[in-house]
This record gives sequence, C-alpha cells and structure tokens, in this order.
Amino acid sequence: MRERIERIDPRRREVLLGYLLVLPSLLLIGGVILYPLIYNVYLGFTEVPLNPDQSPVWIGLENYETLVNSDRFWEATYNTVVFTVASALLATALGLAVALLFDRAFRGRRLARGLVLLPHVTPIIAVAFAWQFMLDPLWGNLPDFLAWLGIYESDVGLLQSRDHALQMAILFDVWRNFPFAFLLFIARLQAIPQSMYEAATIDGAGRFAQFKDIILPELKGTILIAILLRFVWEFNAFEPVWLLTRNLETLPIYAYKSAFSTYNQGLGAAIAVMLFLFQLVMVAVYMRFVGEDEL
Repeated sequence: MRERIERIDPRRREVLLGYLLVLPSLLLIGGVILYPLIYNVYLGFTEVPLNPDQSPVWIGLENYETLVNSDRFWEATYNTVVFTVASALLATALGLAVALLFDRAFRGRRLARGLVLLPHVTPIIAVAFAWQFMLDPLWGNLPDFLAWLGIYESDVGLLQSRDHALQMAILFDVWRNFPFAFLLFIARLQAIPQSMYEAATIDGAGRFAQFKDIILPELKGTILIAILLRFVWEFNAFEPVWLLTRNLETLPIYAYKSAFSTYNQGLGAAIAVMLFLFQLVMVAVYMRFVGEDEL
C-alpha cells in the first residue's frame, strides 16, 4: 500500500491530501446544515401526523397554496420586511454616529466604549424583561414620559397594542444591536491614516467635508457589509420579538407557532422555505444593485 502511494504523482498526492483534510468539515456541514435543510424542504410538501410512528403523507403544494391564500402569512411577511429594513438601517446609522463620536480622544474613552457594548453582550432575556417593565402601562415610566410629550395617548400598553408593538420591537432591536455596527466602524475609522485628515485640514476642509470626502469613501465597504449582515440576521430574528411582545407576528414566529403550537409541522416547514426564498431573493437584489466590488 505504501509503495502504491509513493508511486502517485506528487501533485496528485497533494490534491488527495487536501481532499482528505477537507472531508471531515464537509461531512460536518452536510450533517448539520445540508441534511436538515433538504429534510425541511421535503416536510414542506407533506402533512406530518402527530403519531411519531407514522410517516409524513405527501400532499404536494397544498401547504404553499394555504400560505399564498392566507392573510396571516402576508401580514407576517409585511411585519418581517418592515422590521428587517428598519432595524438594519437604523442600527447601522446609530452605530456609525456613535463610532464617529468615540473616534476622538477624551478622558474615559475606554470605559465609555465598554459601556456602549453592554446592550449587545447582556443576555437578551434580561434586557427584554427590563424593557417590558419600562414599557408596562402600570409600572413603566416610558409610557408616561411619551404621554407627557404628547406622542402617545392610550390606555393600552405599547407592547399590548398591535399598532405600536412593531415600533417597539424595532426600537428594542436597534438599541440592542447597534454596538455590532459600532465595533465594525470604530475599527475601520482607526485604520484611516491621520495624514489624510492633516492634508484635508491644510487644504481648508472642514469636518463635514472630511466626513464626505474621507470617512464615507473609506467606510463604504464596511457600511454595505454591516447592512447586509444585519439584514440576514434580522430577517431570521426570533428571540428579540418573541421575548419582548406576543402581539407581533413575523415569519419566524409564524413558523414556530405553526410547527410547535398547532403541531402543523408541514406548514411550519413551508413557512421556513418561503422565509429562505424571500431572503435569498432580497440578498440577490441587494448584491445586484450594490455590486460585489463594493463589498
């Protein structure tokens, strides 16, 4: 056996060694990602019985026809798109603003940067319950403050109202996730050569001109990547909405309720497939307009 291996061409041996080294990762990816994905697609075309001893029954496109004709599905799709776009853009913009603020030297900057990261690193269940308390119509102070400003006037709590639950979920998600964008931007800002600012100052450029001609071009790729990553994560977000309020239904929550509350796992799998397809199309459109060279 050893003599056969030694007779193999060295280049082929290197290729064979490369395949052998990659094979465990491919098997792991196939077992953890590809198999569940393919099985979920299969379940979307079936009706899964409650009895685990019975096999799923093939029903074709019936689950997808049910979704297309369901107002609940399209409402959940609308909520998901609005939540995703608003959260991704606002979190990126807030992260950029805070990064620009912390890019200059001041006393206690390291401590302040650490405090900025707290919303992102604190367990989400803890901050969700804290927000529920602040937004509670009886115990919370935020509804009273908004009523004092004349922005909100209702006997129904902000999280209990279907009209305001989406807005509060977006606000909560932006507050929790803007530190991620902040980390990306502050790292890129510190990599910009100081000589560029000095040359711009000599030429008479003010802060706005430096931001427009130096900072934005240097941060363009980082901004686009931050928006793309946030979009992918927010489109699949489950726990921020589920823990904060039960009066807002997005596609991940609709899939969860269908599969594990009403035990219609075939319909839940179909919702997951539709969620994947929507996300694939929207990411493809984003990449088409942005362009790979910009990332």
